Amino acid sequence: MGLLLQNIHSPEDLKNLPESELPALASEMRQKIIEVVGKNGGHLASNLGVVELTIALHRVFDSPSDAIVWDVSHQSYPHKLLTGRYDAFPSIRTQGGISGFTRISESPHDYFDAGHASSSVSSAIGLLAAWKLDGRDDKVVAVIGDGALTGGMAYEGLCHAGQLAENLIVVLNDNQMSISPNTGVISRYLSRLTMTAPYQNFRRSIDSFVDAIPYINRHLGKFIFRFKRGLKGLLLSNNLFVDLGFEYVGPLDGHDIAQLEKMFRRVRRLHRPVVMHVVTKKGKGYSPAENDPSAFHGVGPFNITDGVVEKYDTLSFTEAFSRKIVAMAGEDSRIAAITAAMSKGTGLDAFSRHFPKRFFDVGIAEEHAVTFAGGLAAGGMIPVVAIYSTFIQRSVDQIIEDIALQRRHVVMVFDRAGAVPADGETHQGIFDIALLRPVPSLVLMSVASAAELSLCLDWAVHEAAGPVALRWAKASCPSELDVFSKPVQLGRGVLLRCEDFAPAVSARLPDALEERRPASRSRRGGRAPGLSRKVLLVCTGSMYSEVLTAARALLLKDIPVDIYTLRFIKPFDESYFVSIAEKYAAVVFVEDGVRLGGIACSLELLLRRTLAGSGPQTAVLAFPDSFVANGTRPQILAEVGLSPEHIVAVAESLLSGGNEKETGGRNGRMRTAAGRKNAPL
Repeated sequence: MGLLLQNIHSPEDLKNLPESELPALASEMRQKIIEVVGKNGGHLASNLGVVELTIALHRVFDSPSDAIVWDVSHQSYPHKLLTGRYDAFPSIRTQGGISGFTRISESPHDYFDAGHASSSVSSAIGLLAAWKLDGRDDKVVAVIGDGALTGGMAYEGLCHAGQLAENLIVVLNDNQMSISPNTGVISRYLSRLTMTAPYQNFRRSIDSFVDAIPYINRHLGKFIFRFKRGLKGLLLSNNLFVDLGFEYVGPLDGHDIAQLEKMFRRVRRLHRPVVMHVVTKKGKGYSPAENDPSAFHGVGPFNITDGVVEKYDTLSFTEAFSRKIVAMAGEDSRIAAITAAMSKGTGLDAFSRHFPKRFFDVGIAEEHAVTFAGGLAAGGMIPVVAIYSTFIQRSVDQIIEDIALQRRHVVMVFDRAGAVPADGETHQGIFDIALLRPVPSLVLMSVASAAELSLCLDWAVHEAAGPVALRWAKASCPSELDVFSKPVQLGRGVLLRCEDFAPAVSARLPDALEERRPASRSRRGGRAPGLSRKVLLVCTGSMYSEVLTAARALLLKDIPVDIYTLRFIKPFDESYFVSIAEKYAAVVFVEDGVRLGGIACSLELLLRRTLAGSGPQTAVLAFPDSFVANGTRPQILAEVGLSPEHIVAVAESLLSGGNEKETGGRNGRMRTAAGRKNAPL
């Protein structure tokens, strides 16, 4: 690798490079990105596609005085390399390392913490409005992909910007891709604009001619502007951006640095909102990513030589869902599948191939996806909407108003629920339970294995009458147990006795396992002998693997332990659960969602209320009231006190009566059933 990139510590260093060395710099940047993403995983194709665009932006604009706002910001790796983060770049997406998205805490060149699509224009005009009120006249550049234009929020921002943001430059990065290939009329519209190069060449000739005329060029401005609008009317039947109040420039070759710089310098002099339409190739410079940009959008570690992604032989929940929904659709023609620009990530790519007429990719438009599903349901279809947990947050209003209120039979599946590795704060799937538990008529389920996923999806599609949501983790499915094939009973979970999951170890504890009856209790709340070392671990399905590891560790310490998985988060059979929980000396709740508003705290309160002082000792382990940064799944769970080791320590502390004992973790708190607060976990 050459020495150009490692000697660039700020955009000022980039500006000092001669133009002749820029192609070599671009090559070094691509090589570095491929090398690091090959090791860490990350967003490859999108970043390779914006290398030249990023170079041109930082050579023309004065970041951070001028702000560059990256929509989603998954394509900000080149930006990071040019803004002083070259040395830290190998740590990207790892625990304690830099983020795979823009982060305010990392650099003054990052104005926003981004991670979800279609928000850049709104953020940019808000920043500009504040600057204008402060007397600043700097520029803000919003870089937004054509995929993000399928999101309604982008148009809300564009409608406002055309009348407000005179110093706004919107760079439309047209690579005809988002997470999955773009669909819809916007993609076709941009393709049509791309065919107007003759007009753009003529427009640039006119601009050059006027610029060369001394003294009178300013007076010709209004005439030229009106002339160009008329010319556009002749060559284009319409132009959405012009109609919204923008000056439209493009399409431009997004890999021609000289041309990009030239046009950016011209646009920088304008004092009205501008859309610059830039055409790039996703995966540019790395043939595996160029040939399959969807596969290399967000990718795990891979072999750089041939682009082969590391693949484990275990079955993931996403793959289990993919197989099941295809099989179900083959038997029931009413089943339709909907996703929001993530057919591959949710496992619906196989469905799209088998049943293209019943598959709908609506683009990055989660709100529309949910309401559209409600319309399908009204027409007699059974829609299955597959969206990542972190993105379903965007459609909470639609779930309430257009699905639950009308009791539409829509099945929603939330992939990547709970701890999500590597992508940091913006992608954790930890809010869905707290957001949706209060919604009337909505059934919320959590699955622990592939067999249970199949069983619950069958129930949701063929037996449920109203809206149902199922959630699962971005993880491998655990080994199957017969108990997970237990028929679905509304509101009830699955009780796993220790002899179900560890028969060899539990056989050493016959006396303790004999006692399954409720303990007799004295008026002072004393526990009957034989129950003082019995633990129940209660968990959401996505935490089953970690809870199982903890349970086996407790058994090896001669502590009898059973597991209750929450197949149903809502509705919940409270009396059935209490009849189980009252038999134990300690109950530990483990939830892969936020503690505030979660199911775990609600169930702990239920035991306190119904069993009063005679109930078991309890503790709640859940995500704290803070955002969670980069890390692997085990690292994230350890950081928030949800690792198997934390679960074991908490259970032992409850049994020993160590109410004042600190057991690790962050921001969680142990409580007894009587409501006594203990030390932070």
